[in-house]
Amino acid sequence: MRDIDYAAVFQSLPGMVSLLTPDLVFADANRQYLHGTGRTREQVVGHRIFDVFPDNPNDPSATGMRNLTASLHRVLATGQRDAMALQRYDVESAERPGEWEERYWSPVNAPVFDADGRVVLLVHRVEEVTELIKARGGNSGSRARVLEAELYTRARELQELNERLRDAHAREREVALALQEAMLPAGAQVRHRGAAVRYRPAVGALNVCGDWYDLVDLVGGRRLGVSVGDVVGHGLEAAGVMGQLRSALSAASRVAGGPAEALDVLGRYAGVVDGAESATAVTTFVDFDARTITYSSAGHPPPVLVHTDGRVEFLDRATDPPLDARPDPVPRVQAETTYADGATLVLYTDGLIERRREDIDTGLARLADALRRHRDDDPDRLADAVLLELLPPGGATDDTALVVVRL
Repeated sequence: MRDIDYAAVFQSLPGMVSLLTPDLVFADANRQYLHGTGRTREQVVGHRIFDVFPDNPNDPSATGMRNLTASLHRVLATGQRDAMALQRYDVESAERPGEWEERYWSPVNAPVFDADGRVVLLVHRVEEVTELIKARGGNSGSRARVLEAELYTRARELQELNERLRDAHAREREVALALQEAMLPAGAQVRHRGAAVRYRPAVGALNVCGDWYDLVDLVGGRRLGVSVGDVVGHGLEAAGVMGQLRSALSAASRVAGGPAEALDVLGRYAGVVDGAESATAVTTFVDFDARTITYSSAGHPPPVLVHTDGRVEFLDRATDPPLDARPDPVPRVQAETTYADGATLVLYTDGLIERRREDIDTGLARLADALRRHRDDDPDRLADAVLLELLPPGGATDDTALVVVRL
């Protein structure tokens, strides 16, 4: 098959479609879009959408552009398609400047991603339904006006409901983040161990507060337990489950003979905690005198050991299913590796490496490369560099926890 001319396809689309940059500037618009809006290509491309189509200044209640702005920013933040409610959005007449034509639109906004999972364009498709609304009244102008007003009122009510729901989600997010911050180890507790920790909540109100980390001094010699985990879910419920699992593993690690036994205990506990379904965790026991790391994973991405010579070792020889995956618990496996002074241990959650439509091995390779290049940085600078290079500029759609320990 010969190459497809996608520019020609775009221009021939039967609907009104335009492309916007993340700054909400028109990158392109098809013929139907220009015809339907009464604008030329020169008036549209290269200009911000709000400059080309401002709200009607003669209507103090006009909210079309404000609603569209909120929708476009949601798509940028979440990377998810957003179908808007019916909008009344008047357009200034191209032939009679200063005169505004009453119009009704049904918009849909969708993201376009680059190879790294970043939103680089927004597809803005609109269907004009003005004639449909006015025609529903047949020859009766009054009936059409009644239907038009009713539809407009219902659209406004739906928009207000959506705004209230978003406000409620935002408040829940704030409470959940505060709860999580209160339950995770404080910075002062971490720094005395030569470690750095970072937590980045997901953008948007959802998918937040399921990730956790912990560092605990173990009994017997100079030993340290380092763990991270991930709870499926979001909001206050996930934050509460996260706190229970973290506390349980912290307690189990202090008395367990090794990380596998600690995860065995945690798995049995997770089986009776509502909301802990499919939770994952990985824990490592570091013995500073023997220079060994013993580790075990319950369905979690593997820790990384960065050796002083630049060799990157993924600790993936002791991986079992998530915490409550087995109805009859089976003893978990653990493995051991050695290190030299100056090596770096890194634990993280999947928000750091996973991207839409990308194999996880690509994310792991990206992480290994960043750790290799920044291995001589102190833990704080290394953690910041990794987050800067691996997370999308606008933030990830999943939580990210990161722990860096200099050994």
